[in-house]
Amino acid sequence: MRIRGTTRLVGLLGWPVAHSRSPQMHNAAFAALGLDWVYVPLPVAPPDLEAAIRGLRAMGFLGANVTVPHKTAVIPYLDEISPLARAIGAVNTLRVVEGRWVGENTDVEGFRQALAETGLSARGQAVVVLGAGGAARSVLAALAMEEAREIFLINRSYERAVRLIAELSETFPPAGLRLPPVHVLRPEEPPPEGVALLINTTPVGMAPEIEASPWPLERPFPWGLQGVIDLIYEPPQTRLMALAEEAGIPAFNGLGMLLHQGARAFTLWTGQEAPLEVMRAALLEDI
Repeated sequence: MRIRGTTRLVGLLGWPVAHSRSPQMHNAAFAALGLDWVYVPLPVAPPDLEAAIRGLRAMGFLGANVTVPHKTAVIPYLDEISPLARAIGAVNTLRVVEGRWVGENTDVEGFRQALAETGLSARGQAVVVLGAGGAARSVLAALAMEEAREIFLINRSYERAVRLIAELSETFPPAGLRLPPVHVLRPEEPPPEGVALLINTTPVGMAPEIEASPWPLERPFPWGLQGVIDLIYEPPQTRLMALAEEAGIPAFNGLGMLLHQGARAFTLWTGQEAPLEVMRAALLEDI
C-alpha cells in the first residue's frame, strides 16, 4: 500500500479499536479496485470525541465508521443524520455530502444480509435479544423490517430496556418501521419455549473475557430454538456459540454483519460496488 498526498482518508472511531478487522477488510477492498484510499483505526476516548470530529473535518477525511462507545454520542457533532439513523438513535457510518457530515446506519442492513446468509429467518417468529445498547437498537430495527412476530428483550438493567423500547416505539413510526410486540424480561426470567432465534448484542464473551456467557450456563436453551447469532467476532467462537453447538443448535458469529455493514459503508463512500468476496477473505485471513 502506497500512501501519498492524494490518498483519500477514512477511518474507524472507537475506544478501543485495536481488535477491529475493519481496516484489513476495507484496505483489501480499496486495493482490489485500484482506489487511492486508506482506512485507518482512530482510537478516541469518549471525552475527546468532539475534538476528533473537528479533526476529521480539518484533515479532509471523507468519512468514517463509528463503533462503541460513540454510536449515539457522535450524533450532536454531525450536520445531518439519515432518517433510519435518527429512528434508531445510533450512527455507525459517517460520510461527507457537499461538505456536510452525514450520519448513516449500515448496521441494520448488515444484520439483515448476515441473517439471510445463515439460512435462518425471523419472519413470523419469536426472537430473543440479549442487551439494550447501541447494537440492540440496530437489531431491533432489522427485526422490525424482517417482520418478526414478537421479541423478548433481556438486559441486566430492566429499566434501561424498558426506556429503550419506549423510545423506539416513538421514533420508529416516522421512519416507516413497526416495532413488533416486545416483552422486556429480567435476567433471571427465562423466555418461553418456542422462540426461533437468540441474538446476543452485548459484549459479554468478547476477548479477553472469552469464558463469559450472556446466557446463564445452567439454563437450557428454549425448546425449538433454531439458531443463535452472537454479534461478537473476536473470538470467532464465543462461549455462547459453543454452548449452542453442544446443544445441537446452529450458531453464527458477528463476522457476517461486520462484512455487510462494511460493504454498504464502502459504497456510500466510494460510489462503487464493494468487492464482497475480497472483503470476506480479508476478514477470514487470521482466523
